[in-house]
Amino acid sequence: MHKMLQPLNSIAWVFALSLGLVGAAFMIDGGSQPLHAETGGETYVGSATCMGCHATEANAWRTSQHARAMQEANDTTVLGDFNDAFAEHYGSKARFFRKDGRFVVETDSKDGKTAAFTVKYTFGLEPLQQYLVEFPDGRLQALPFAWDTRKAAEGGQRWFHLYPDTPMPHTDPLHWTGLFQNWNYMCAECHSTNVKKGYDSEKNTFHTTFSEISLGCESCHGPASGHLAWANGGQPAGVAHSGFASVVTPRAPITWFPDPKTGSPANTVPQAHGGEVEMCARCHARRGQFSDAWRPGRPLADTHLPTFLTADLFEADGQMRDEVYNYASFLQSKMYAKGVVCTDCHDPHSGKLKAAGAEVCSQCHRLEKFATIVHTGHAAGPSAPDCISCHMPDRTYMVVDKRHDHSFRIPRPDLSVTLNTPNACNDCHTDKTAAWSSSAVERWHGPTRKGFQTYAEAFHAARQNRPEARELLLKVAQDGAAPAIARGTALIELNGRPSAEVDSVIATSLSDPDPMVRIAALRGVVSLPPDQRGRRVSPLLSDPVQGVRIAAALALAGVPATAIPPESRAAFERAAEEYVASERFNADRPESRNNLAGFFARQGKTAEAEAEYLAAIKLAPASVPARVNLADLYRTQGRDAQAEQLLRSAISVAPEAAAPRHALGLTLVRLKRYPEALEQLRRAAELEANNARYAYVYAVALQSAGQPDEARRILEQALGARPDNAEILAALMQDSLRQRDIAMALGYAERLRILTPDDLNLSRLIGQLKQAPKP
Repeated sequence: MHKMLQPLNSIAWVFALSLGLVGAAFMIDGGSQPLHAETGGETYVGSATCMGCHATEANAWRTSQHARAMQEANDTTVLGDFNDAFAEHYGSKARFFRKDGRFVVETDSKDGKTAAFTVKYTFGLEPLQQYLVEFPDGRLQALPFAWDTRKAAEGGQRWFHLYPDTPMPHTDPLHWTGLFQNWNYMCAECHSTNVKKGYDSEKNTFHTTFSEISLGCESCHGPASGHLAWANGGQPAGVAHSGFASVVTPRAPITWFPDPKTGSPANTVPQAHGGEVEMCARCHARRGQFSDAWRPGRPLADTHLPTFLTADLFEADGQMRDEVYNYASFLQSKMYAKGVVCTDCHDPHSGKLKAAGAEVCSQCHRLEKFATIVHTGHAAGPSAPDCISCHMPDRTYMVVDKRHDHSFRIPRPDLSVTLNTPNACNDCHTDKTAAWSSSAVERWHGPTRKGFQTYAEAFHAARQNRPEARELLLKVAQDGAAPAIARGTALIELNGRPSAEVDSVIATSLSDPDPMVRIAALRGVVSLPPDQRGRRVSPLLSDPVQGVRIAAALALAGVPATAIPPESRAAFERAAEEYVASERFNADRPESRNNLAGFFARQGKTAEAEAEYLAAIKLAPASVPARVNLADLYRTQGRDAQAEQLLRSAISVAPEAAAPRHALGLTLVRLKRYPEALEQLRRAAELEANNARYAYVYAVALQSAGQPDEARRILEQALGARPDNAEILAALMQDSLRQRDIAMALGYAERLRILTPDDLNLSRLIGQLKQAPKP
């Protein structure tokens, strides 16, 4: 199933065909017609064509959910109760009924008024089924009420709202008629085959097409016309890839023999970019799509941008927090590092485990060694935990859908004690404390049990804005044994924590074998002087992976052409074109129009930038970022009056947003309307109390207004929230110097040196303060 909330979501097994509709082709904006699916000379031929030769795979696939990832709504496919059933959520009501052979839902519309909507498609199968409504402009939207397909004894056979604890009025961006519940962008790629979004930015309409309504053979194998010609004897027997244009990069041969001493295999093979795991990750990952040109064997980052281990999605130790699916978790596992791939555990066509429950682990691990009280600490019996319950704890998403964490981590209740991360022990022992669980594990296995994931302290320190975060993050970023996704995350967290060593690590990481690490490193070069940035980034403009090339183009967007080596300028133009195309691919999204506007603005293309900002605002009238950024563009053009008007409109649509108030305060300063400016800066600092920049600017304004005591109070308060902020510490140090409080100034200076160890002027000042006569 697919959770239609975040732009980086997609979930659907990538092996699926549509049994009743194989070989058909569809267009969403009116009926069905053949889709001429030409791709580099290769054509999509439809899954029905494959079944004659691949009966075993087809029969396995027929048992899967994947074959019914998306279906036309009819008496066979619709599982929900449409016999005049009712549901209600915070006053929003829905009625489900049949009319003229159609499945109809009566609920609140985009304008808040009740209207009747015909269900066009079903979406998913177990443990819930969603329903899609088609609109005249080609949009498909997912209704907010889903059907719980579990048995009644398990709590199923009922309608429920996907956001049970959150009111969802028609004015909310998450309302079912809005951008975040749009199938064309959010879901289509991972529920249908050969999807072409077909967005018309001039008309703001969709003409989305697919060659199969569900996921067919060619979703994973690519267009099969060449293979069909080969199979029918139209090509020589020795043709590469049996006629396919490309195939998934194969894993090196390996046999998993458990070591008698450890009970686990010792063999290791490297994972290949463009291999099986990345093929599955195209849908089984929290990621963004910037191209529909994916083909087997290509790195995922060539067409998609997977997420890093960010605080909104993951716990500090890398456990899943929000719905992130399997990929990012699996990348953190020792199993992935050893070379394990998805089909070692899952049948690729049925999607089922190759053995029941924890028995699947016995393919590589000796259960007689691990299923003992010595290992588990629990006596054997029906209630004893197994491999899955301890090493793959589950979390429930979309109200009823349990997902297992695929990082296969050692339970760490000791980290729960110190970092407040969850642990598998207390998932079961809910009546006990984490300290109790930690003591029990220590009795069984001793005090040293780091496991494979060793970056929790670093990410926790970064999230808590602790001064020691930089050194901890540097260790992660330079740890060759750490998962690449963790090293990339550490590089991103090092942004804003400058030092010579950080700069060196970023420079080295630009040539890392993993493209996601290179992308993360590129985000850390923006503060470099133009000439240095141009020299350092230019080689990546010709990187073999498109995701890296467009990240390099973005990093150089504001760099003068003269700062880019002459031999790389043509490569920059090509990469810049790719970046623009990547954002145009998602021109239906305000965030993409906003991104593209920023790119144009940094290049000095102000007219193009303004047009994109206005387009973003038109797509999402309540969009705050586009209004704030456009106001900043107006600032660079001396159009402060227009900037003020724009920012006040942003405040009217989002009165609790801090960014437009902060920007308005700065605008009013330029307009010399100081009392008004001070009020807006104050309000911004209050609304976003953890934003050190807002606090700093407000304090400077207070100082200028002759209120030094209040300025000092604001700075001290901000430092409590952000003890790692160099700007705040420097301001407090300067304030202490003005007061001639040498001891206080020295204290701030020494804390500041931890954050800026390469600042020679600061070191000299500390020396002078230490030699200053004591009062």
